[in-house]
Amino acid sequence: MDKTEIIEKTVGFVKSKMEGDSSGHDWWHIYRVWNNSKMLHKKEGGDLFVIELAALLHDVADWKFNSSEHLGIKIVDDWLNSLGLDKSTCVRVIDIIKNISFKGAGVEDKMESIEGKIVQDADRLDAIGAVGIGRTFAFGGKFGNEMYNPEVPVVMHDSFEKYKNSKGTTINHFYEKLLLLKDRMNTPTAKKIAEGRHRFMKQFLQQFMDEWRCKQ
Repeated sequence: MDKTEIIEKTVGFVKSKMEGDSSGHDWWHIYRVWNNSKMLHKKEGGDLFVIELAALLHDVADWKFNSSEHLGIKIVDDWLNSLGLDKSTCVRVIDIIKNISFKGAGVEDKMESIEGKIVQDADRLDAIGAVGIGRTFAFGGKFGNEMYNPEVPVVMHDSFEKYKNSKGTTINHFYEKLLLLKDRMNTPTAKKIAEGRHRFMKQFLQQFMDEWRCKQ
């Protein structure tokens, strides 16, 4: 198979896994991350084939949707091997997917390759701004999180285990993750885009709290 056919087959595989999801991690999230990744590649460089594969497959392995991180990675690895890809490409894609997720405010990112930084930025851009706000409330509703409870404090998690097991509110998630992403973008292009989306989230949160406190 040539690269175009491999990408087309991977699109079909990912659609079969993610289509219809109601947590904000549906096929259209993948589609936006894929397109954002291609846009960032034009500005920042890197191996487009690796970028596209990682962007398409990144949530198939997500710990939130598998019984374990190991199982999620195995599903992706099995798919890549079924395509007859060389070992180097498989390793590069898997390495991106293993390190793409935000794992807590106090946990450093470990992405090293330009391909990984691009896909991570593309994913994080979809987590902020208007689309990010919508996805955050979709996720909170799907997993039974309270929308907001002033008695539940914001927590800056210092380990992945604490972050993964957190039961905070949807509004807290903005402070525990989303408002931190602007300063954790990797590429100049993503940093610039993130500025506007970050401002929009802050405006939304101000409006939300004004209404919550019954301010006119």
